[in-house]
Amino acid sequence: MTKGKRNLIIAIVIILVVVFSIYSFFKGNYNTFVLMDEAVKGSWAQVENQLQRRYDLIPNLVETVKGYAKQEKDVLIEVTNARAKVGGATRVPEKISANNELSSALSRLLVVVERYPDLKSNQNFIRLQDELAGTENRIAVERRRYNDAVKTYNVAIRSFPANLLAGMFGFEKAAFFEAPATARAIPQVKF
Repeated sequence: MTKGKRNLIIAIVIILVVVFSIYSFFKGNYNTFVLMDEAVKGSWAQVENQLQRRYDLIPNLVETVKGYAKQEKDVLIEVTNARAKVGGATRVPEKISANNELSSALSRLLVVVERYPDLKSNQNFIRLQDELAGTENRIAVERRRYNDAVKTYNVAIRSFPANLLAGMFGFEKAAFFEAPATARAIPQVKF
């Protein structure tokens, strides 16, 4: 074998190794991004399942409270309006904001309930309140799982050199499900 042929074979092998390495990098990272993106979407779907459960419980809770707390009309209207915003939200950031508003309105509703001992002993209300509390716990778990998936995904698409590939194929940062600003305030307890 001549020196020229040997150099040609070496050059071809080097080119093939480089091409294969680039292909492996793109294929591996792209597939990983797709997998993580689907994990974020799946986690968000679980959050929405639990939010829908809460959304469905609220009319029953409001109707039960209405019978006892007619003078608390404003709080009931707030809960109903917040629930309507949740139903109308279409994008993830809108849904997060609407559900934070609904959580705030529900907490005000539960403060109203404290003023009515008869309501607190009503079996229908107790059952609904227990279901709502269980749903809130499920929502918290699913929010955490969603945020974990978002964190993993966001780190992957922002890490070098994979961020170059993520930018080329349009992978964008996902939004975290964050607590509303009102949740950071220290609650005031009055006796």
